[in-house]
Amino acid sequence: MAEIGERASLRMVREAPPGVFLDAGDLLGEVLLPRRELPKTWQIGDEVDVFIYVDSEDRPVATLKSPKVMPGEFGYLEAVQTTAIGAFLDWGLPKDLLLPFAEQKEEVNVGQSYVVRVAFDVSTERLFASRRLARYLSEHRDELQEGEEVDLLIFGKTELGYKAIINHRFSGLLFANEVFRRLNAGEKTKGYVKKVREDGKVDLSLYAPGRDRIEELAGRIMQELASRGGSWSISDKSSPEEISKALGVSKKDFKKALGLLFKERRLVIEDEGIRAVV
Repeated sequence: MAEIGERASLRMVREAPPGVFLDAGDLLGEVLLPRRELPKTWQIGDEVDVFIYVDSEDRPVATLKSPKVMPGEFGYLEAVQTTAIGAFLDWGLPKDLLLPFAEQKEEVNVGQSYVVRVAFDVSTERLFASRRLARYLSEHRDELQEGEEVDLLIFGKTELGYKAIINHRFSGLLFANEVFRRLNAGEKTKGYVKKVREDGKVDLSLYAPGRDRIEELAGRIMQELASRGGSWSISDKSSPEEISKALGVSKKDFKKALGLLFKERRLVIEDEGIRAVV
């Protein structure tokens, strides 16, 4: 049985001038797949994988496209219109997604992008966006394990550091003095759980704990060398600013990674920079 805000494989049951109707089950009945959305080849009885949403007339409609952010997830969407009921965001479907005034934390401007949560209103059966992120973040952070690799979405900055959404479920903090590159709102990156505090707050890191972090950096350095033909005009004599700009890490960690690669005889350190050992 198909529901609004989900992908489903539905059978084509009949053709009409606006398109083909799909059997969406007892709850939604027949749902239109507009003619402009039809695959190049099709016939009645075929099954198609579609996403179901509500059109401008509040009718369930199917699309072959996937939204930029699925319901129940957080994402970074651009405002394309403001109206008397709220702002509309481009989420990759023919109908833009409404961000109601009640779900806005600040004035929304056309052309700017915002971190939002895509939600479903059961009472109206409508999908909408919300800027009230905390409402959708779980406090049961004990499910997280220290050292665990996680998906992060940056959504704010404080004096302490960068606030991030973890796996679309929790929130945590990347401390500014441990981040050596600029992070922007809406940026997605991999990270690691550094510590789950007794008060439930989560400390995050962009680097794997312990030696793993240095080994990961060593791998990145070798990839950079390969992409540059085997040599790179950066070394342990480079300034912290130059190293941070190139790799987003501290000079201390960079030197540790160079030392590891040197001991493994994978590179040599020269006056002009570093060179991979062939």
